[in-house]
Amino acid sequence: MADDAYLFLLPDRRPRLGAALAALGGLECTETPAVHGWLQAHDVSVSSEQVRILPADAEALIPEDAERLPVPLSEEEALRVQQECAPQAVTDMESELLEYRDTTQDWEALVHRALTAGIPAQRIAQLTGIDPQDIGRLTT
Repeated sequence: MADDAYLFLLPDRRPRLGAALAALGGLECTETPAVHGWLQAHDVSVSSEQVRILPADAEALIPEDAERLPVPLSEEEALRVQQECAPQAVTDMESELLEYRDTTQDWEALVHRALTAGIPAQRIAQLTGIDPQDIGRLTT
């Protein structure tokens, strides 16, 4: 596992960013000594609304003055974090993409809708299991 996300403490008076760690339920990383120590050092609990999580590719969104900790996630956990952090329209589209695995009908239309919604081809491939080259052929 690599560092797939960042825990961070959202400073007071900041707009809500990322997902509350508590909203994601039990992530394996929350049981590690590093996370326990980090939370204790900042005198916060896992259930605090200040403890937020963002995927590693969104690190630039974390305020400079926010305390942060890189954490590893399983593939399933990384998907959950990305979905919890995404805007609702993207979340709904990603749910449809995940459901695709149970069907083979109209995959081209589904992929076109996802691309139109702004979901990157790599993410579509990750959610559906469709070969990235097949998705690439639809974008040309």
